[in-house]
Amino acid sequence: MNRFLQTLGQGPLLADGAMGSYLFELTGRLSEQNHVYEAFNVERPELVLQVHLEYLNAGARAISTNTFGANEAYLSQLGESGRVEEINRQGVEIARQAITSFAQESGRSASEFFVLGSVGPVHDPDADIVTLRSTYIPHLTALHSEQVDAIVLETFASSEHAFQVTKLSKEIAPDIPVVVQLSLDEAVDALSTIPDAPELVAAAVESGADVIGINCSSPWDVESFIDSASQLNAVQTGDLLLSAMPNAGGFRRIGQRFMNHVNPEFMGRTARDYMGKGVRLIGGCCEVHPAHVREMAAYLKSAGGGNSSVPSLSGGSTSPVSREAKRSNGPFSRKIVDGEFAVSVELLPPRGTASRSTQSKVSFISEVAQSGLVDAVDITDGSRGIPLMPPGDFISLVRSSLGIGGDADDPVELIPHFSTRDLNTMGLQARLIGLHARNIRNVLIVTGDPPKMSPTYPRSTAVFDLDSTTLIGYVHGLLNAGVDFGGMPLSRGGDPNTSFTIGSGFEPEAPNIEFELEKLRRKIDSGVDYIFTQPVFDSSALAPLDLLRRDVPILPGVLVLNGFDHARRMAMTPGVRIPDAIFRRLERFDQPDDQVKEARALAAEQVRAVKDSGWAGAYLMSPAGHQGVSEVLGQGLS
Repeated sequence: MNRFLQTLGQGPLLADGAMGSYLFELTGRLSEQNHVYEAFNVERPELVLQVHLEYLNAGARAISTNTFGANEAYLSQLGESGRVEEINRQGVEIARQAITSFAQESGRSASEFFVLGSVGPVHDPDADIVTLRSTYIPHLTALHSEQVDAIVLETFASSEHAFQVTKLSKEIAPDIPVVVQLSLDEAVDALSTIPDAPELVAAAVESGADVIGINCSSPWDVESFIDSASQLNAVQTGDLLLSAMPNAGGFRRIGQRFMNHVNPEFMGRTARDYMGKGVRLIGGCCEVHPAHVREMAAYLKSAGGGNSSVPSLSGGSTSPVSREAKRSNGPFSRKIVDGEFAVSVELLPPRGTASRSTQSKVSFISEVAQSGLVDAVDITDGSRGIPLMPPGDFISLVRSSLGIGGDADDPVELIPHFSTRDLNTMGLQARLIGLHARNIRNVLIVTGDPPKMSPTYPRSTAVFDLDSTTLIGYVHGLLNAGVDFGGMPLSRGGDPNTSFTIGSGFEPEAPNIEFELEKLRRKIDSGVDYIFTQPVFDSSALAPLDLLRRDVPILPGVLVLNGFDHARRMAMTPGVRIPDAIFRRLERFDQPDDQVKEARALAAEQVRAVKDSGWAGAYLMSPAGHQGVSEVLGQGLS
């Protein structure tokens, strides 16, 4: 099989972002007479090389040549007639040079990377096959002569033209894959039409295309196409693969401002969503630049699986500690083991050194501990990829302040989130042993969000040696059985095993719920003791978990909103879906204080519904602050 298609068949491949809009950012000039972007391949090759290297350094493994308009029809309009072969050949050469240079500097193999020959559309919607042949045969022939790994047709408004060009490419080089990407935005501007997904997929297969997708359209329009196309037989059987390369979208009203909210983090989360829907070639188009691609690479890495096997035991205990042994880890663990309704409240540890902020958080823990309504406070680990105090350190600080020792009779159990993002495998084991030595015996294992750093902060690289599922298996099957990650005994005498209660998370509103359910099944098989879900505002989203909650205690997430504007911001967060009925309920009130009161009443109703529906407990989140948590629980649990 072709190497490019074989790679796509194994999982998602990250492509680069825009060439044209990034050259505009770097030069301050549009492509025009005497400043033709495609001609830069010959006249300013160092600039094109710089762009390619920036995308490779950001994490792209497939880069598109700077040949989008390198056909005679386009070049002649800009005074570059007769240079089609020179510009295309040099475009491929620069891309290959970038890959070779990057591979040497990074110590990686050049065979991990791919050069995609970029081919753009003609703008005459009435162009016939004769015109298409005269326009594209020289263009395609030059790209194929330089052995591109695939042809990518970009931003075509006419699907008919795109598939005609696909056939021309296959006529010249039958074994070179063709990626067809259509632009919904360009189709509207050209008063053209792009067929619905079933017709489009059928036509793509008939033309010989290998990959079909949408580019240069908003992320949400691209997602709509993916949702439809992913259900079709040709895609599900793998005969036709999907691509997605959105632009940065337009402006939207967000609060009191018109903003483009497609920042790098949004693109990262979007890329992960596309991956979950089965998209195999993921990249960006206009205004999607290296910073966006870097986040996309990080999010795709965070969603990828690690080594899912657990080393065989070579000594120590032959089986993990029992669930009964975990009852002494604290009141939350005891209720989870005994099948009683348990409540945990999420809290972010301090970010800086302000004593007032730290004391406020300690006081909050003291308040909920004394209320008798909360069994655990779980401390996040670099939530949203922001550097915060390590949760284990914060727990030690809280215990010292409140006189809590981590004993079975503590009024509240303190649970650190434990991210696999920041440490390699050796560091993960060492950190866990350190937590256990400090009598912190309950860990919520998550893969973690990629790092989000301000422009002034040194670049931080995510590690992700292991994913959360694999680490659950290591803690349950190894540490809790008395051996290290290599299968060697933790101690030669006494009782060597750890006794961690192990938690993890689940996303009910994930784009590909079957993919998430399969991950949850693996977590259950790996030995997880309980599951917290992401926020759920519609109880129907929990229906897929009905059967699985017999196998593991599941605590649905309840998010305490802070009014209408807060709800709208949260609704833009991938993985959070807020029904229209909730917006209507909140916007009935003009005064912010009334909206806050109604939002807390809503959260209390959700807690009550979770308990009445027989779930194992409730997981309370309050990202706007921890005010109102006791009020919500007091109403919801009464």
